[in-house]
Amino acid sequence: MSKTVLLVEDEADARESLSRAIERSGRKCVSAESVNEALKKLEEGRFVDIVVTDVVLGDDESGGIRLMPELRRIGVRAPVIIITAFADVVRVKDALNGGASYLLEKPFRAQQLLDIIDRVLSDPGDVAHYVDRALAHAGLTDKEAAVARHVLKGLTSGEIARLENNSDKTIRQHITRIYQKCNVATRAEFFHFVFPA
Repeated sequence: MSKTVLLVEDEADARESLSRAIERSGRKCVSAESVNEALKKLEEGRFVDIVVTDVVLGDDESGGIRLMPELRRIGVRAPVIIITAFADVVRVKDALNGGASYLLEKPFRAQQLLDIIDRVLSDPGDVAHYVDRALAHAGLTDKEAAVARHVLKGLTSGEIARLENNSDKTIRQHITRIYQKCNVATRAEFFHFVFPA
């Protein structure tokens, strides 16, 4: 039985292109351009297996993130893939805390999205699976892994220091070692290390 994808994307060309790619892959696609349209289609009784949503939907700067609790409110438990052109720390933090299963930064090829849909549907575990796998691959110590998880949630070194009962300097040293082990130099690169396209 083919899986159904809810695609929420405000840009018409991108929505049509991705919808066609999803349907060519043998899945059904229900598309919407806004949170309200997506919820209306779901409330009409449409069942979906997975949700793919942009973060920015028209004038709604956090529409895709706002959609996640609305889905839960109406009983939709499908995993959510967040797509965004703006993978800044605040949006990443909000998406992870909101329960996103995967984050994919624009620009990306349709095939990359299809591969991620396959991955998430075959392993419907939450984002922790990807984080655990990436941190294990990097060979981090337990302390470094704990700090790395805080970094992925968007916390500052000062906030991490308070949570971990360390000095800010010590946490910054941990972050430097984490980045070295992951062969990255910034939070954005670390994000891509954990969530490769």
